[in-house]
Amino acid sequence: MNEHQHTKNPEPILHALARLFASDGAATEVAVLTYSLPELGEPHYDNWNGGTDYYTITLHVPLKLYTQIESRAGEIETRITERLERFNDRSARDQISSVKLRPAVVDDPEWRARAQAWLAGSGVNNQGRVRSDNVAPLSADGLLFRSKQEINLYRALKSKGVSFAPLPVFVRGGDEYQRLEPDFLVIYQGVTAVVEVDGDTVHTESPAEAHARTSALQHEGIVIERVRAADCETLELANATANKLLDNLGKLKATR
Repeated sequence: MNEHQHTKNPEPILHALARLFASDGAATEVAVLTYSLPELGEPHYDNWNGGTDYYTITLHVPLKLYTQIESRAGEIETRITERLERFNDRSARDQISSVKLRPAVVDDPEWRARAQAWLAGSGVNNQGRVRSDNVAPLSADGLLFRSKQEINLYRALKSKGVSFAPLPVFVRGGDEYQRLEPDFLVIYQGVTAVVEVDGDTVHTESPAEAHARTSALQHEGIVIERVRAADCETLELANATANKLLDNLGKLKATR
């Protein structure tokens, strides 16, 4: 890479960082790098060893995502900055030295009306978005999602007239407290099923880890269904996947 190229256009660096974090299964960092708007700050000059300009990238994080990571923003900045150092050529005169996270400021002339509606209870939901380490940076119809494949499946299920809950929160009390956030809970012909979308960049757990996470619900009689993210890549594919899913649940109902 040209010595000055990454300080003029940080996108290739951000792309490479996102891929590195994705290989680690670090969905939060991937979401921050992917959905934030980068701004390259003015350089800080250090005249040691011939002089170097040090730049900071500020990532303006969408508010729906920032509210989920705010308590950990400092830790996330540190992890991204440490990974960033791998791309710096110590002999180069331009260096990107740090990353800062800031909530994105968006001009919205209707914000007062939206705030009043929120105070009246509109838009309040129980989706998993506060204590989860696996953030949900996307939204559709005022609901939160972790991937575009989930949104496609949501729209497909919605078109079928089936009752379902996207990204619900389950809490299991007792000595071994658990907070569970399955991708979907679907109720069809008297059968209750958890549906997990596997294979995108935010679902990186092993089959054993996935089983351990959903076993508490399975032990209570809830059916666990898994679909591939690749089968929800488009709305057309998601519709076919939803049809197959509902057909499976219908057959299961017939055997009970």
